[in-house]
Amino acid sequence: MKLPSIKLTNALDMPSIPLKQPSAEMPVFPPVVIPPSNLVAPAGVTLDEAPAEKEEDTTTTEQPTLRVPVVKIDLPLPSAEVVATATYAAVAAVATTTLATPLFNKLKKQIQKFLQKKVDKWKENRQKKKKESLES
Repeated sequence: MKLPSIKLTNALDMPSIPLKQPSAEMPVFPPVVIPPSNLVAPAGVTLDEAPAEKEEDTTTTEQPTLRVPVVKIDLPLPSAEVVATATYAAVAAVATTTLATPLFNKLKKQIQKFLQKKVDKWKENRQKKKKESLES
């Protein structure tokens, strides 16, 4: 048996596109040296005393707790500084709201009146135009 053969043309010579290999600079970070916790000076080396850090308060204050009798749990209470800061913030917020509310209400009323007048005028003009178009 004889099969027909097809003669194909040669493939076209396509030029290649030159692409450069991408390059990037790697970031360089300075090494962080962490001394071991058991670091001691070698024999024969004298150490200079480091200046003593200023101790602010040597007295240790225990955080107050509240004992809940039924559940027998100690709840930690906030320190006086935290309570004072929260109190000041709350008073400031309430005072600001109390003083600003009447001002904003007055502004809101004036803006509403102004806008309502504009809307009413626009409606009147629209009705006049409708009447004029119906009459003619």
